[in-house]
Amino acid sequence: MYTKCCSRAVALALGVLGIAAGTQALQKVTRAGRYLYTEDGNRFFIKGVAYQEQGATSTDPNNPFSEPSTFIDPLQDGTACARDIPFLQQLGVNTIRVYSVNSSLNHDACMSALSAANIYTIIDLALPTNGSIDRLSPSWTTNLLDLYLGTINAFNKYDNVLAYNVGNEVIVDPAGTDAAPFIKAAARDVRAYLNKISSSALVGYAAIDGDDNWVLPLAEYLSCDPTSANSGDSSIDLFGLNNYEWCGDDTPAAYSGKNGDFAGYNVPAYFSEFGCVKQPPRLWTEVGTIFSQPMSDIWSGGVAFSYFPAQSNDGQFGMVTINGNSVTTSDDFNRLKAQYGNVTFPTVPSKSSAGSTQFPSCPPNNSTWLASTSLPPTPNEDACTCLDGILSCVFTPKTSNTSAIVGSLLDFGCSSLGSVGGSCADISANGSTGTYGRVAFCDPNTKLSFVMSEYYEATGRKATSCDFSGNATVNQNAPSSVSGANAAASSCLTNPSAVFTPSAPSSSAPGSTGTGTNSSGGKNGAASLVGEGNALIGLAVTAVFSVLGSALTFA
Repeated sequence: MYTKCCSRAVALALGVLGIAAGTQALQKVTRAGRYLYTEDGNRFFIKGVAYQEQGATSTDPNNPFSEPSTFIDPLQDGTACARDIPFLQQLGVNTIRVYSVNSSLNHDACMSALSAANIYTIIDLALPTNGSIDRLSPSWTTNLLDLYLGTINAFNKYDNVLAYNVGNEVIVDPAGTDAAPFIKAAARDVRAYLNKISSSALVGYAAIDGDDNWVLPLAEYLSCDPTSANSGDSSIDLFGLNNYEWCGDDTPAAYSGKNGDFAGYNVPAYFSEFGCVKQPPRLWTEVGTIFSQPMSDIWSGGVAFSYFPAQSNDGQFGMVTINGNSVTTSDDFNRLKAQYGNVTFPTVPSKSSAGSTQFPSCPPNNSTWLASTSLPPTPNEDACTCLDGILSCVFTPKTSNTSAIVGSLLDFGCSSLGSVGGSCADISANGSTGTYGRVAFCDPNTKLSFVMSEYYEATGRKATSCDFSGNATVNQNAPSSVSGANAAASSCLTNPSAVFTPSAPSSSAPGSTGTGTNSSGGKNGAASLVGEGNALIGLAVTAVFSVLGSALTFA
């Protein structure tokens, strides 16, 4: 059975937009022990749905879902939100998860209307292709930090931001667990910034499901204290698991393994996605199990995937069809609506009984868990800007499309530097050994200028050594007293391992750089990025580097 809505529902929802400014603010949701609570002391469960249209994608062999290359910001179109909110209310959701937003756009209409409808948001901070931790060669850099903080600044004024995710499915197998220190560093710096601006929003991460030998250590690592001092400074507040174990009309035994794994977990956990399509039709009978004991003693709800259509290798997701201002719901929608309608949130434990959150020591390394407990430093924008001004040979691209050339130039620059006895160790980062070069947290353009300067100095400042196919120029303003890129680094990077509370980015809209139009969207995980603005590249400690392809997830 299908139902349809058009102009009348949109008009009604637009009325909600009009009164939203006068509505009472939503209660803050905070963490106590391993549970979530509203200000009135009641337990809070995430009863949500994924809310982002899928657009242009590419295939990732490590994931059954296609990888987005562009995105549509679903929170910038007030008319579309007005169209959809009546249906979100029919589903009975209290939370939507949004995977990509453009911080340069205005989100007032949507966020106000969602607040008036008592709907919270979980917002992923990463962007496809243009700003996320690269699962193939991870790093934590100034441009990525600025992107994350720029999005936080854009959404900080709204009362219905429940959490910000610092990553989604960055790690997809044991070999990639060396990316975990960069995720944890992102959580640490985002948490410090949220504390600085007095935000109650939680810091989360959404993990792909996989073998227990690395998924469970990942969860433990993201909520552990590397100093063994029971400090939560580098811990996430909320762990999400994208879980599709329950297929068809399964039984509660489907979750027995995951329940056992997370029975003693120290921070709130939820299913950041659920809703298997391998055995259609989806009956959504897992809802009754997720939101009742014993699972409610372990998990804090979940997010059904997905409101909008989304294609995967496992089949077609989606509960509605959109045609302009018209929404057609499917039986999939109606069955979830019925299941969500039967949910009654458990009330135990009470907030007073939840206790305080404990932060244990981190899991040890083994063959399937490669993450060091030594975290990358906080990216230092001032230090990188200082370098830009005094390096002797600087990147001056002939094209505005720097993403097309930075990778190959770094490849060539590191190879050339290696041929004269140098190395690119200063710009590299290794999450397995816990070693991070002095310039590893700078943006790719600064890293490239550093490598160019190293080569220029190593060859006796030959004019031809600062050319790089016309993409480099001798910096006439570089101080004559600074000889060599190493000396420049020492001058600017007085404490390259420092951890501190970051400041707001200088750019008012870092999230918009390089995204082009808001053309398509979905869940982003990790991207290999090179280029300007929000570009990002992580390099291994070798003399030669290769350009890496995108690796983003939408699922």
